[in-house]
Amino acid sequence: GMQQIEVLPNVISYSSTISACEKGGQWQRALGLFVGMQQIWLCSKWNCCLEVLPNVISYSSTISACEKGGQWQRALGLFVGMQQIWLCSKWNCCLEVLPNVISYSSTISACEKGGQWQRALGLFWGMQQMELLPNVISY
Repeated sequence: GMQQIEVLPNVISYSSTISACEKGGQWQRALGLFVGMQQIWLCSKWNCCLEVLPNVISYSSTISACEKGGQWQRALGLFVGMQQIWLCSKWNCCLEVLPNVISYSSTISACEKGGQWQRALGLFWGMQQMELLPNVISY
C-alpha cells in the first residue's frame, strides 16, 4: 500500500500563512497564528520533536498585519519583543532575531497611523543606527 507521510508545519508554512492573513486584512488571525506557533512543539508519530520558532519574516508579517489593522500598540509590542528574544531550541541552538527594514517600516507606519509621531521618529533614528537603509514607507 501507499506509505503515509506526516507533514508538519514549520516556520516557513507558519510565516506564509501569517503573511496571507496580513494581506487579507486579518490581523487577529495573523496574531493568533504567531502566538500559537511559539506554544507548540510539533511531534510526529516517530517522536521527533521540533520547536517552531518565529523568525524575522513571521515577526515582520505579524507586525505588518497589526499595522494594517490599526493596532499600533500590538505592532510596537511585537517589535520591542523581537529585539529582546534569543530563540533557543531544546538542542540549545540560539538565534537572535534582529529587526529588518520591513519590521521597522511597518512599526513606524503603525505608530504614525496611531498618532504616535514621537515613537515613529525614535524608531526611524533607531533604524539608521542599525545601518538599515530606510525605504519609501519609512520616510
